[in-house]
Amino acid sequence: MSLIDAARRVRKSAYAPYSGFKVGAAVRGVSGAVYTGCNVENVSYPEGTCAEAGAIAAMVAAGETEIIEVCVFSASAQPAPPCGGCRQKLAEFARSETPVLLATLDGRSVATTVGELLPGRFDSGHLGG
Repeated sequence: MSLIDAARRVRKSAYAPYSGFKVGAAVRGVSGAVYTGCNVENVSYPEGTCAEAGAIAAMVAAGETEIIEVCVFSASAQPAPPCGGCRQKLAEFARSETPVLLATLDGRSVATTVGELLPGRFDSGHLGG
């Protein structure tokens, strides 16, 4: 299954009763396995979970810690990028040059990279004393 097909499929399972904005995400680990996630809203808005975070959690739960490809799929008019928090989460598990495809229901897409989404990323090298 392609990454975009996986993200499109999981988007249908999103729980978005408040915003109506369903998002699906798929990441591919080094093993080649695809992990998916969808956004899960909560009436207390800050307590929801983004699709990207769900896909990353599924990957880590399966024992992988490196992303080699990302797809974020939504029904927005223009391809929607990950929020700032998810950009940092992706940067934790992906290299700067890792490809990211942002896609929509009507076939629009933008190809970018994790580094382009989050230049000047904060990483473990900043933690030294």
